[in-house]
Amino acid sequence: MKQNRRCTRISILSLLSVSVLLPIFLLSSTLRNFKSEASEEYIEDLSTIKYRTDALKLSSIEEKEGESVEEPPLVVYKDGVLGSEVAAISSNGSSRSDGSENARIGTDIPKRNGTNQDAKQDYQQVQLEKPSLEQSEKATVQGNRNIQATVQGNRNIQALTRRVSDEKVKEIKDQLIRANSYLELAPPGSKSQLVRELRLRIRMLERAVGESSKDSDLSPGQVWALHRMRAMEATLTKASRVYTDCPTMVTKLRAMTYNLEEQARAQKSQVQFLLQLAGRTTPKGLHCLSMRLTAEYFALQPEEWQFPNQQKLHDPDLYHFAVFSDNVLACAVVVNSTISTSREPEKLVFHVVTDSLNLPAMSMWFLLNPPGKSAMQIQSIDTFEWLSTKYNATLRKENSPDLRYTSALNHLRFYLPDVFPMLNKIVLLDHDVVVQRDLTGLWNISMEGKVNGAVETCQEGEASFRRMDMFVNFSDPSIEKRFDLEACTWAFGMNVFDLREWWRHNLTGVYHNYLQLGDERPLWKAGSLPLGWVTFYNHTMALDRTWHILGLGHDSGVRRVDIEQAAVIHFDGIMKPWLDTGLDKYKEYWRRHVNYGHPYLQQCNIQR
Repeated sequence: MKQNRRCTRISILSLLSVSVLLPIFLLSSTLRNFKSEASEEYIEDLSTIKYRTDALKLSSIEEKEGESVEEPPLVVYKDGVLGSEVAAISSNGSSRSDGSENARIGTDIPKRNGTNQDAKQDYQQVQLEKPSLEQSEKATVQGNRNIQATVQGNRNIQALTRRVSDEKVKEIKDQLIRANSYLELAPPGSKSQLVRELRLRIRMLERAVGESSKDSDLSPGQVWALHRMRAMEATLTKASRVYTDCPTMVTKLRAMTYNLEEQARAQKSQVQFLLQLAGRTTPKGLHCLSMRLTAEYFALQPEEWQFPNQQKLHDPDLYHFAVFSDNVLACAVVVNSTISTSREPEKLVFHVVTDSLNLPAMSMWFLLNPPGKSAMQIQSIDTFEWLSTKYNATLRKENSPDLRYTSALNHLRFYLPDVFPMLNKIVLLDHDVVVQRDLTGLWNISMEGKVNGAVETCQEGEASFRRMDMFVNFSDPSIEKRFDLEACTWAFGMNVFDLREWWRHNLTGVYHNYLQLGDERPLWKAGSLPLGWVTFYNHTMALDRTWHILGLGHDSGVRRVDIEQAAVIHFDGIMKPWLDTGLDKYKEYWRRHVNYGHPYLQQCNIQR
């Protein structure tokens, strides 16, 4: 009997030992088969758990410390969050300050302590502490109201917060640069644990930052991005202990910096080239418009090509404007804006000079869209026989790479007395200007014996600032003797000329001499601006600055108040308003004078 019991006991113990030891053996063998890479996949999760635990601890500590604080700290809430936060705080404060809290405390104390005597003592203690609690809660509610008023009246603080809200993004990008530098220092083909960890951190951090340019663009809640930044910093600390060769690291970073600077320089040069190319090409829509207008022009009879009011063309008592252009739409804007702002449009006379290629299109446009009671004259520069015989040899420089220098229309402004021999005074307008105020007051300005009336551009700090030595070569002895380096410069684009004084000083001959002198040796940059400065040197009178404002074709910082006050706004530069590359913030000033409902503009897909 005893033998049977002993056998039974042994068998039971054997089964128990097998059932306990076998799972342990299987589990240990499974754990041994795990690879080291598997643990890396859980680094993020473990760190996240730790981070969340630390965050919870920190929030609980802040809550405990906040009970004794009389006034809450100043907090700047984001738009859309402030209302809900303040409402929640106010509702909590009001619920604590009413009598319901007393009832809640009175009912909770017996349940918590178990005896009425203990409950009574606790309740008395709470009643003693209640005044201080109510005072603290009132201070909290008042503080939150102050926060709301401060936030609503402090838009500048919010703007400053937005401006500096890209610090985390910059820090992430710096970490990525450092991590890639350490990878570059690693031996080729290395598969060490540190290299694998660096590559993992780089992938995770690049996924977190993405295309973000400010902190608010980071992955949801920014928590993951901040957590991955901490993990990356820990990995970089490991790498700094492994790669302790500082000179090698400095050399590698210097090489990376140099390569990035070279890439940025090349990209900037390409952007400038493309902008210059876009500024000198004709958009498809404008080319289509010229072709359609040219076809319509030659479909007319020759007697239908005449403009009305031709008897006003040589009347010196009227207000004459000259526009030299090969752009139909731009010239139309100049004419339309000048007429719309004039108090006496019937006394305006427009003289448009273009080339033979664009003459039919220019004529057809103004035949279809006549300038009301104003007079219109359209001429071709190729019909000026005196220009080809007297000045053609030096005016056309085919070897110059700058198209502005070879443009006869651009240099025709120096032959105004020859173009308009019957007139006494004329206002020259570039085709990239918009008139916003009546310009007939320019004829009432006393020129004081000067030939040219223009707005000066010699004030430093402004977008229109120009200096003589920027375009004129003062290292040449002849230039240094004739001109003052600190002489004030002025702008082309809106100029009033006294043609009688021009004839008397023979300034066309002076210009012609300087043009030949510049052909012999490099004295100034290409273009008509430096030639204008030297030709009209000591013959220019400064106009009030409100007559003409520049910079709308290259500077995005022109103040709107200055634009609104200016009589003429000038889109000087390569970003013209009729191009896609133009500055959008200024295009509306030009577009308001374009009839986009015109059939030809719609057929050529010319839109706002």
